[in-house]
Amino acid sequence: MKQSIWLTLFLCFSQTGAFSLPGLSPTTYHPNDEIPLLVNRLTPSIYFQHQDENGKDVSGDKEHYLYSYDYYNARFHFCIPEHIEKQPESLGSVIFGDRIYNSPFQLKMLEEKECVALCKRTIPGKDAKFINTLIKSGFFQNWLVDGLPAARKVYDSRTKTNYYGTGFELGFTDVKQTIDGKIIPSITEEVNSETSNQGATLDTREPKNVTPNLVKTVELPYFVNHFDIEVEYHDRGNNNYRVVGVTVNPISIERSSPGSCSTTGKPLMLLEDKDNEVYFTYSVKFTASDTVWATRWDKYLHIYDPQIQWFSLINFSIIVILLSSVVIHSLLRALKSDLLRYNELNLENEFHEDSGWKLGHGEVFRTPSRPMLLSVLVGSGIQLFLMTICSIFFAAVGLVSPVSRGSLPTVAFVLYALFGFVGSYTSMGIYKYFHGPYWKANLIITPILLPGTIFLLIVALNFFLMFARSSGTIPVRTLFFVIFLWFSVSIPLSFAGSFTAHKRCNWDEHPTKTNQIAAQIPCQPWYLRTTQATLIAGVFSFGSIAVELYFIYSSLWFNKIFYMFGFLLFSFLLLTLTTSLVTVLITYHSLCLENWSWQWRSFIIGGLGCSIYMFIHSILFTKFKLGGFITVVLYFGYSFIISVLFCVVTGAIGFFSSMIFINKIYSAIKVE
Repeated sequence: MKQSIWLTLFLCFSQTGAFSLPGLSPTTYHPNDEIPLLVNRLTPSIYFQHQDENGKDVSGDKEHYLYSYDYYNARFHFCIPEHIEKQPESLGSVIFGDRIYNSPFQLKMLEEKECVALCKRTIPGKDAKFINTLIKSGFFQNWLVDGLPAARKVYDSRTKTNYYGTGFELGFTDVKQTIDGKIIPSITEEVNSETSNQGATLDTREPKNVTPNLVKTVELPYFVNHFDIEVEYHDRGNNNYRVVGVTVNPISIERSSPGSCSTTGKPLMLLEDKDNEVYFTYSVKFTASDTVWATRWDKYLHIYDPQIQWFSLINFSIIVILLSSVVIHSLLRALKSDLLRYNELNLENEFHEDSGWKLGHGEVFRTPSRPMLLSVLVGSGIQLFLMTICSIFFAAVGLVSPVSRGSLPTVAFVLYALFGFVGSYTSMGIYKYFHGPYWKANLIITPILLPGTIFLLIVALNFFLMFARSSGTIPVRTLFFVIFLWFSVSIPLSFAGSFTAHKRCNWDEHPTKTNQIAAQIPCQPWYLRTTQATLIAGVFSFGSIAVELYFIYSSLWFNKIFYMFGFLLFSFLLLTLTTSLVTVLITYHSLCLENWSWQWRSFIIGGLGCSIYMFIHSILFTKFKLGGFITVVLYFGYSFIISVLFCVVTGAIGFFSSMIFINKIYSAIKVE
């Protein structure tokens, strides 16, 4: 079995191809050596900001799309090389939508070029409408040179630093006002000029003799057809050079004559009612840089809003400390007093059970409803938890980096498959803990239920991507490879974990015996009822991860590099500790009120509340207007999947914390 596992892991990393080989090991160029320029998908971007004539940001009024397009999609009519060659990519890179190809751009080390004609393309009006729509929605082009993304220089006003933002605009927009369909200069300027001659104050009234409803604001899209490429290089001496940075300045130029670099002085606007002749050109400039190859990614890996993140982490660290103090005071001190009384051997004194949690010693280990489902969910949650914490840790210490495109999701997939052993061991152990009789069913259901459900949901969403002709459509070959990895690695390891737990796990040995007849649960206070307790507990758990969620969503939906794994690791540890403390605290107070039904409650309280707030956060995150039905389905579909997985992880944390706590306190009392 070990040989087959290692063979599968080798196939995962080799046959899918690790694209970022050019970025992982330095490539030394000599003068006139060719530097490949590769093109990737076109993506929506959060960087897109649009302002009207008065400088007001109106980006939120624009439709935004959440799926990407292949660079060589026929509707773009970009220049193509003689032979289009698809570049090898990793599993994670393919699943997350990267589609990388060669390009017709010719870059040679230290060979500068000025206005090189690339090609002439005819764009029909129908395709011009499609392109204009994407320009208005803020789509970006993404190129790669020597493993580095072609970027644009960005200034972060919050941190007052400059950095390289990945990608550059497909086009630009300009807002103009029209009267009866004709574009005119600023109406407010005309009115101001007229009123100023009369000595009046600033006025924004419509021009005279113009019907107000005829005055409209239109957004004019300009298509980029010229690229100023600047390649930064580091001179290592002896005619040895390395690429350490690439920026692109996209320009929209209307050419005055075919095949020339002369311009009309106007930007290029694609007309939607006729064919458009477009001439693509580019220039290349090389700039010496003191940046060495080892630190070239520092310009791209920008930390956004570090003050907000530090404030959030410190704030919730204090909350966790206070919460820990409450738990220690409420539980340890109270439990110590209770245990001293319960274990007192002086039989002459009459014993009064004035604390309710011991009264449930004959009920707390009772088998809950649907023990099979609960054990499978907890086992799957532990598997996801280990995958998440290990992936974040590897990224935080630098073992997995954005330098290696797609490496993080690839590592996460492999870790999930490997941790199938632990997940199934946990599931079988908990099922034995519940004295479940159908252990063979648990063995089969555990590695199939949650992964199979998520896989089917992703396949269903994949059909919407396919209908939109998005590059994010997962290829059938990749889906079959995921299934192969699942059945060849994850399921065998899961079976091994289940068999091991069935033979050796002794979690079914409870410290107290269970009564034959279940005791009635008294009426609970409103704040300890399942719904209210879930919502209250979810506030604390969600608060520990809320700030990081914004940056995670920005990375997922807007092609933004996420590199704040140190913050994320600390936030995830805070989330784990907070969920454990809150769930244990609520479980203890419920036991004191003789509510012995803790199994499903601990899972729901630990996971459901936080995931509900997470899903609401994803809805509130959409301050922009989602463009079209497919975008809405994709956004809410993937947000729902993320929230469900998050619920399973935090629910498993809450259940395990409560289970350990209950076993600890009831094993410390003496019951005849």
